[in-house]
Amino acid sequence: QVQLRESGGGLVQAGGSLRLSCAASRSIFTFNAMGWYRQAPGKQRELVADITPDGTTNYADSVKGRFTISRDIAKNTVYLQMNSLKAEETAFYYCNARDVFREYWGQGTQVTVSS
Repeated sequence: QVQLRESGGGLVQAGGSLRLSCAASRSIFTFNAMGWYRQAPGKQRELVADITPDGTTNYADSVKGRFTISRDIAKNTVYLQMNSLKAEETAFYYCNARDVFREYWGQGTQVTVSS
């Protein structure tokens, strides 16, 4: 059973920064990709960013230049550094991992950006 444990959410003012962490219960190289999604109230869940085992990254257009996804291989952990946060980015942020068989989800962490 794969576990994804998120941390780092919280309350921040618009323009501020937060860093989210997602620790996986097995090597990140066993996944095709790991990443972050978010879901705001009344909206669909959307991809924020992901990273593949070879380090290739992918970002939603709305976060390019402000968010950075990275990883610590030794810790089986993926990070999302979020800068210049906007009020409309208030949402639950979910860690995601996928392998050839299925997707895995963390429980989510709340990010609230006050204007």
